[in-house]
Amino acid sequence: MNTQDTFKFAETHEWADLESDGLVWVGISDHAQEALGDVMFFQAPKLGQQVRQGEAIAVIESVKAASDIHAPVSGEIVALNEEVDASPEIVNEKPYGVWLFKIKPSSNDSLVSDLNQLLTLENYAAGPGT
Repeated sequence: MNTQDTFKFAETHEWADLESDGLVWVGISDHAQEALGDVMFFQAPKLGQQVRQGEAIAVIESVKAASDIHAPVSGEIVALNEEVDASPEIVNEKPYGVWLFKIKPSSNDSLVSDLNQLLTLENYAAGPGT
């Protein structure tokens, strides 16, 4: 996992981290976990599920609310973080150190296009609602 300086962010508060193996690791931002409060439950997408950028594909619940998790890039769900399934509260402890699921991008071209639509950490931090 890279540092959050290399992450790209969706306006819906998910982060995407392109790894050297070509997979995109996905989690939620510190702002999102703070707004949610104590995370109690995570409903993951299905392994093998085809997703499109911006599509609501998972749900995270806290004592305050439930919130959709959106796909930051298009592709196939290829891994789920079982640690989050067993102990969803770890998202509160280290939101940039805990991935929720991994996406294998549809293609290199779509990946480049999808990542270009996301925000850098600096732009995300300066954006509305953060």
